[in-house]
Amino acid sequence: MRALFPGSFDPITPGHQDVLRRAALLFDEVVVCVMFNPNKTGRFPVAERLDRLRAAAAGSGNVTVDSHTGGLLVDYCRRAGIDVVVRGVRNVADLDHEMPMARMNRELAGVETFFIAADPALAHVSSTLVTAMSRQVRVPNGDVSEPLPAGGGGGEGP
Repeated sequence: MRALFPGSFDPITPGHQDVLRRAALLFDEVVVCVMFNPNKTGRFPVAERLDRLRAAAAGSGNVTVDSHTGGLLVDYCRRAGIDVVVRGVRNVADLDHEMPMARMNRELAGVETFFIAADPALAHVSSTLVTAMSRQVRVPNGDVSEPLPAGGGGGEGP
């Protein structure tokens, strides 16, 4: 079974990497896909996000990397023959955000959503937080690929 792990991945975080690794253990193939979110201002170009995802997926033979920056997620799923979407959730707020989309994807195209609970050690990390920390020069050399210390919170999904 093929699954889609969509997100803006701007930047990819250790939480994203954990969800991707765990999804790759559960599905025959996982397509990790950079999607366009009109509610977010992109910090990194799509090409750079794709490169970072390829690096994160290295060693996982059943993970492919793609992008879909126009149209609905279900349009991509229909075109690619994918019936399952993987979403990482850190907390109840994430689940409240994801549930209406999961229902709509199922209603529109029969696409099911598979939720993976975030690793508690990574649940405080978000792309928004990582970027804010890198702008404050608290992330060594602005390297947003390294995990932050435990104890923060808030922001977008894993």
